[in-house]
Amino acid sequence: MVRFNRKKITVDKNGIKHGYRSGLEKSILSDAEEHGIEPNYEATRLEYIVPETRHTYTPDFHLSPHIVIETKGRWTVEDRIKMLYLIEQYPELDFRMVFQNANQKIKKGSKTSYADYCDKHNIKWANKRIPEEWYEEVFDDIAENGEVVLQEEGDKPKRQGGRGR
Repeated sequence: MVRFNRKKITVDKNGIKHGYRSGLEKSILSDAEEHGIEPNYEATRLEYIVPETRHTYTPDFHLSPHIVIETKGRWTVEDRIKMLYLIEQYPELDFRMVFQNANQKIKKGSKTSYADYCDKHNIKWANKRIPEEWYEEVFDDIAENGEVVLQEEGDKPKRQGGRGR
């Protein structure tokens, strides 16, 4: 397979040397120069923020008021990013992962496994089964804070009984 090393077009000299992206750009350049203006073709970079979008996440298992279990066979980059957003936006919840194969690499050729990724981001994880210690923590959380009550769509999880955190 032949690979081409295409240079980025960033300033007028490159635009002239390599050609513009469209005939319109070339005609605007000529017109600006005729008016004595230096057009500076693609010489400036402006950062911008994509507006916020709302998404909904449905946990696989919300076992107690503060412990959420997510199970994954395949953990895509989108799912990993989503989990980091959830951890950041719901600090009161303890998100934990249970993988079908925690040694699976995050992508082909990577040295990083799902387990490694979780360790790096301080996410508790397990392989194939929920560890007994996690069940003990779930029982303690329920005893202290009450059980999770099913809610209507759009509502935050509710507690039943318990002292609150």
